[in-house]
Amino acid sequence: MVNLPEKAVPRGELFDRMRERKQQDADWRGGKTWSLIYPAGEEVDEILREANGLYLFENALNPMRFPSLRQMEREVVEMTAGLLHAPEGAGGCMTSGGTESILLAVKTARERARAERGVTKPELLAPVTAHPAFAKAAAYFGLEHKQIPIGADLRADVAAARNLITDQTAFMMGSAPNYPHGVVDPIPELAALAAEHGIAFHVDSCLGGFLLPFLERLGHPVPPFDFRIPGVSTLSADVHKYGYCTKGASVLLHRSRDSMQIHQAFIYQDWPGGIYGSAAMAGARPAAPIAAAWAVLNGLGWEGYLQLAQRILDATKRLQEGIRSIEPLHVIGEPVMGVFCFGAEGADIMAIGDVMDDRGWHLDRQHGPDALHLMVSPEHDRIVDPFLADLRDAVAQHGTSRGVEARYSE
Repeated sequence: MVNLPEKAVPRGELFDRMRERKQQDADWRGGKTWSLIYPAGEEVDEILREANGLYLFENALNPMRFPSLRQMEREVVEMTAGLLHAPEGAGGCMTSGGTESILLAVKTARERARAERGVTKPELLAPVTAHPAFAKAAAYFGLEHKQIPIGADLRADVAAARNLITDQTAFMMGSAPNYPHGVVDPIPELAALAAEHGIAFHVDSCLGGFLLPFLERLGHPVPPFDFRIPGVSTLSADVHKYGYCTKGASVLLHRSRDSMQIHQAFIYQDWPGGIYGSAAMAGARPAAPIAAAWAVLNGLGWEGYLQLAQRILDATKRLQEGIRSIEPLHVIGEPVMGVFCFGAEGADIMAIGDVMDDRGWHLDRQHGPDALHLMVSPEHDRIVDPFLADLRDAVAQHGTSRGVEARYSE
């Protein structure tokens, strides 16, 4: 057990210890991490450092005391709403990340189902590829979690979804894109199915919300996924992913501001401390992510985001072409952006991943089917060639069944 020190640790020693420990962490600045961090370059880093430093100590709990935060949050929400074609009368708020946005969307849908349809045993329908936060939301808020199977194209099976709906279904969703395979679920069909039964429908675009609109502007084929689709009730988009903000910053949008105010917001008046209210789950909220989100959105604008999106497109194309050229590797499915996975026919892809680990690369593992997973950021365009060279070597060492057996017998 580590105890609080009796005396203050000298500042020099304190930070020496931290730097030493940090040496164990993934080398994301070297481009060797394929998830968790979304580097966009030193210019963006500088914007984030200054914005975070300017609002390091403030508290977003009380907008009356810090009106600049209220204004910046409102503008971040409005910019996001415009990007994703939310209609007049839409509402939204910032949260700490995709999970909180998802939790709030599910909670809102549950309350709506109770109020509008008399649902007493609410059910949540989500594809098997949906983020685990939906299972968490079901567990937290008392909904039965039903999984929608996926088809051969790795997208949610609409016919299967229809068969799962009951009069107690309170929430349905689709991903744009999903994390495992980078494909967009059939959002128009799922949303229409939900609307037909009066069910709230959510689009989880935590990954794609700040990339797909720019890919579409560049002429890249993007399936329909946002508020242009009738039946979409809520949508989540993470500024701290492809919006390039520091953690944690997400936006949850509602087609109806009234729905958010009635079914999401929390107001409590029976307290000697005065009226307490919050739109999100947290009370005290760090100000820095709000300021950083506002700063990076304005600091990049359409022009900057389009340039970064083009870098991702180019790097993704080179990576996928390189992977496909290495026998027996293959890209799984038809991903729509720089989020995808690849497997190895007749070989153990996990053994190949072990070799890549040894060379300092950090690729996430997946199963069903077994695969290695990448999330491409703009700065990855610098390391495509060394990555592919190491991957070829890894496959040469352990890319066959015999090589896999040899590795595990060492």
